[in-house]
Amino acid sequence: MAVPVTAPAEPARRVSARLFVRLKLRVMGNNFRGQGWRIALFVGGVLLGLWFAAGGFLLLAAPGFAGEPRYALMTAAFGGGLLVLGWLLLPLVFFGVDETLDPARFALLPLSRRALVGGLFAAALVSVPVLAMLVATAGLVVTAGALGGWPAALAAVVGVLAGLLLCVAASRAVTSAFATMLRSRRVRDLAAVLLAVVAALLGPLQIVVLAALRDADWDRLAGVAGVVGWTPFGAPWTVGVDVAEGRAWAAPVKLLITVVAIGVLLWWWSRSLESAMVGAAGAAPAKTRRAPTGGAVAQLFPKMLGWAGRDRFGALVARECRYWWRDARRRANLITIAVVGVFVPVMVNLGGPGFVASEQGVEFTGDSSPVLVSLSMLFVGVLASVTLANQFGFDGSAYAANVVAGVPGRLELLARMAAFSVYVVPMLGVVSVVIAVVLGEPGWIGVAAGALLAAYGAGLAINGYLSVLGAYSLPETSNPFAMNTGAGMAKSMLTLLSMVVSTAAAVPMVVAAALLGDAWLWLALPLGAAYGVGAALLGSYLAGDVLDRRQPELLATVTPRR
Repeated sequence: MAVPVTAPAEPARRVSARLFVRLKLRVMGNNFRGQGWRIALFVGGVLLGLWFAAGGFLLLAAPGFAGEPRYALMTAAFGGGLLVLGWLLLPLVFFGVDETLDPARFALLPLSRRALVGGLFAAALVSVPVLAMLVATAGLVVTAGALGGWPAALAAVVGVLAGLLLCVAASRAVTSAFATMLRSRRVRDLAAVLLAVVAALLGPLQIVVLAALRDADWDRLAGVAGVVGWTPFGAPWTVGVDVAEGRAWAAPVKLLITVVAIGVLLWWWSRSLESAMVGAAGAAPAKTRRAPTGGAVAQLFPKMLGWAGRDRFGALVARECRYWWRDARRRANLITIAVVGVFVPVMVNLGGPGFVASEQGVEFTGDSSPVLVSLSMLFVGVLASVTLANQFGFDGSAYAANVVAGVPGRLELLARMAAFSVYVVPMLGVVSVVIAVVLGEPGWIGVAAGALLAAYGAGLAINGYLSVLGAYSLPETSNPFAMNTGAGMAKSMLTLLSMVVSTAAAVPMVVAAALLGDAWLWLALPLGAAYGVGAALLGSYLAGDVLDRRQPELLATVTPRR
C-alpha cells in the first residue's frame, strides 16, 4: 500500500506595505463605481484641498522670499506645530479619519502586528489631506533653499517628509486610542471631562496670545520658536532653517527626535489597534444583575424616560436614547457638542479686542452685549443640531427594521429629535448659565438660553430634511471617527449647508435682541423656546412626508457597500 507523501508547507510570504496600498486603491475604485456623486465629492475635495494647500505654501515660503531667517524659524516652528495639533484634534472634532481599510477585517488573517501596522500606515498616506499637506509644506523647502542653498533645501525635504509621517502617525494613534477608550463606558465620562477642560483652556489661551501679539517682543518669540523647534511639534519643520543658519549639527538630532516620536506613536497605535480588532477594549468581567422589575417594557425604557408613553413613539425614543448612550460613534458626537459648547462662547465673548496685557496680567477692557451673546449662542445651537444631518447613516442596514415595520416618517423624525434632545438640551442649559456667570451678567441667562433653543430647534428642522435627502453610508467599524473615502468631503459640505441654512433660520433672535433692548431680557427665553419647538415640529411634519416617499432609497444609500 502506497503511503501518500505530503509536500512541506510553503513558508508564508512576507506581506509588504505595497499590498495594502494596492488594496486601498482597489477598494476606493470599487466604492466609486456607479457612484457619480461620490466621484464629484472626491474631485471637489481634491480641488478644495489644493486650494488651501496653495495658501499654506505661500505663507510658509514668504520668509524665504523676504530673506528673513528669524521669521523663517518662527514660521516653521509655530506653523509646523499647528499642523501637528491640527492632525491630532481635527479628526476627533470634525473630519474623522479615512477608514477604507477597516482593521477589524484583518483580525482572522495570519498577519503580524508589525506587518499590519506598517501596511495600514502606508495606506493612510494615500489620501487627499496628505497630498494637500505635502504641497503646503513644500513652502518650507523654498524658504530653506532661498536662505541656505541646496543643502538646506535637501534637509528641509527630509524634514518635511518626516513631519508628514509624524502627523499621520499622531492622527491614527490618537483616534484609534480614543475610539478604544470610548467603547469603555467606565472611562467615557472621564474622557468627556478631559476634552471639555482642554477645550475650555483654548479661550483663555487665545486671549493671552492676542493680548501678547499687540506688544509682541519678537526676540522673545524667536526664543520660544527655538524651544518649540526642539520638540516633536517643531523639530522636523525647522531642520532646513537650522542648516541654512549654519547649525547643520542640529539637523540629525532633530530628525532623531522625530523618528523616536513616530516610533512611539506607531507602537501606541499598534496596542490600541489590536484591542480594536479583538473587540476587547474596556471589557470587564460580567456582573450579576438583579432582574429588572416591571418586565421587558420597564427594561426598555430608562428611568430618565419616565415621561414617555408606552406606545410606538415612546419605544422609538427609548431605543434612540440607548443608541446615543451606548454607540461609540454617537457618543463621540455628543462629546464634540460638549467641547464646542464650552469654548466657542468663551472665545467669542471674551476673546475679542477688549483684552490688554498689563503688569497685573490680562485685563478685560471691552463690553459684551445681549446681541453678541445671542450671536455666539446661535453658533453653538446650530452646531449642536448638525449631528443629525446624517442621523440615518448611524443606523446603516439596521434601518431596514423601521422600513419593514412601516414607521411613519413624521413619527420617526420626531422620535429621533426627542431622543437626541434628552442629552443635548441639558448641555445647552449648562452653557447658558456658565456664559452668563462668566460675563458677570446673571440676567442674561434667558437671552443665552432663548437663542440656543431657537437655533437648536431651527437646526433640527433643517437637518431633518438633510438627513433624508443627503444621507451617506458610514463604515462598519469599531472606530467612531472612521469615514469612507469621499465621505469626509460629503460630511463637510453637508455640515456647511446645514450651518448656513440653520443660522439664517435663527437670525430673527439676534435681530430681536438688537431691536427690543431691555425687554428682550424677559422675552428671549419664552419666545426662543417657542420658536425652537415650533420649528422642530414643523420640520418633522414636512420632512416626514419626504421620508415616507424615500424610505427604500434612503435604506440603499445608508447601507455600507462591502
